[in-house]
Amino acid sequence: MALEHIAENLGIVRARMDAAAGRANRAPGDITLIAVSKTFDADHVRAAWAAGQQHFGENKVQEALQKIGDTTDIPIKWHLIGHLQSNKARKAAGPFACVHSVDSLDLLQRLDTAAAAAGTTPALLVQVDLAGEATKFGAPSDAARRLVDAALACRAVRLQGLMLLPPWSDDPELARPWFRQLRDLQQAWIAEGIPAPALRHLSMGMSHDFEAAVEEGATMVRVGTAIFGKRTPAATQ
Repeated sequence: MALEHIAENLGIVRARMDAAAGRANRAPGDITLIAVSKTFDADHVRAAWAAGQQHFGENKVQEALQKIGDTTDIPIKWHLIGHLQSNKARKAAGPFACVHSVDSLDLLQRLDTAAAAAGTTPALLVQVDLAGEATKFGAPSDAARRLVDAALACRAVRLQGLMLLPPWSDDPELARPWFRQLRDLQQAWIAEGIPAPALRHLSMGMSHDFEAAVEEGATMVRVGTAIFGKRTPAATQ
């Protein structure tokens, strides 16, 4: 996609988000758009930044570090949204404002130790696997609850919510029940005594279903294709 279309696409996505928020009687300002820039270079990131985009998401630490290094002159808020291996926790603890994909106690502890050593306080989200899909990462709800409890006792990282990747479907209505389940889980855990600020965010919804996610309570949506265009098959590996 030509760089000049990025600003127009961002405007369209934001308008759709605002409309979805309106349908749910929500304030549009309560929802953060994360532009997923994986496989797109720093020029694409800069074009989106110039159009007012501040939050960017990356799937892989190494690719993200390259882009972060290429854009040090602008104060981007970087989000790690892909699976993070425990042995890369040290590299992720410094440059990312938020890690969305914490799904094990080992990863949580390594991130906390690395952040404490680096003097950083990244936000983190616990990735919940509600559908039990073998091909996806995430913690089942019982294990996710244990992660939430453990995260509250961490020294440096700050628990701020939950993340979900629902089963894939072209039909956003098929994702809606999964979004609703995550919101219900959030509310149930708050009712059980988890501090509401620690579960303030629900990261859910992508290019094909973000409007349904917003209607069901998402506070962060992760949108790539609708902003930057389709990725080539080779680039998605």
